[in-house]
Amino acid sequence: MKIYTRTGDKGTTGLFGGGRVNKDHLRIEAYGTVDETNSVIGIARGQLPEAGHERIAQMLHRIQSELFVLGADLATPTDAKVQVPRIEPGHVATLEAEIDMLTDELPPLKHFILPGGAAAASTIHLARTVCRRAERRTVALQLQESLNEEAAVYLNRLSDLLFVMARWLNKQAGISEEAWKPA
Repeated sequence: MKIYTRTGDKGTTGLFGGGRVNKDHLRIEAYGTVDETNSVIGIARGQLPEAGHERIAQMLHRIQSELFVLGADLATPTDAKVQVPRIEPGHVATLEAEIDMLTDELPPLKHFILPGGAAAASTIHLARTVCRRAERRTVALQLQESLNEEAAVYLNRLSDLLFVMARWLNKQAGISEEAWKPA
């Protein structure tokens, strides 16, 4: 199978279930930014220390798979005849359980912290900000077209988990959180 089709050479791309839109369409922006989030998470997975981080590695691996589901969900209009897996409330519930589990192992947050720290934690912070952008693009699309409502909820919760995960990774690395101090 060839990787190139030439069908997008004029600035359009096909949606699952048919139809073509410009490559700068909000739908493409939304699932493209989900893809960016997935790639940054892949970098973070590669930066995880080998020992003691299996739980985080497993979470990130599962999340990457779920982001493919989310991408397909966003790429497929809700009225399309083709059926694709969709993000469901159970996906969000899993993220919430993981947020709670990691938060229980952290000191209470009493101030804003600067993103950074260990390499994997810093990359997770980057993934969080890209995820927030994906959420903004998805919400903008949701105002114009019918979408699976769980898509934006999932992104919102995922960015929360990534924040907590970055804090957890820094704690495991023995790196203190740096409080933001107004200038």
